[in-house]
Amino acid sequence: MAIITILPHAEYCPSGATVTAPAGTSICEALLDNNINIEHACDMSRACTTCHVIVREGFKSLGETDEEEDDLLDRAWGLEPNSRLSCQAILAQTDVTVEIPKYSINHAKENH
Repeated sequence: MAIITILPHAEYCPSGATVTAPAGTSICEALLDNNINIEHACDMSRACTTCHVIVREGFKSLGETDEEEDDLLDRAWGLEPNSRLSCQAILAQTDVTVEIPKYSINHAKENH
């Protein structure tokens, strides 16, 4: 099991949160399974950037991005070198700390 520490976000988890998830789970799935309703407008099909997170700790444990994820990340708001699409960031056994950016490119939120 990996521990995911989510830094405070005004909308999704104002006090921050800590959740656990088994290896092989995406960060997006883990957050949703724990009632942190991060945006995921494409239903985790790697077609948008609404689930963008910044991995503050444990970035290298998530494996490499591929060209398609890199291209999508180029459109993300607040892109940083340790940004990932949370639907593509698969947990190993290493704990991670993530920050959900304040904004996304999704002007009209989906009700997932």
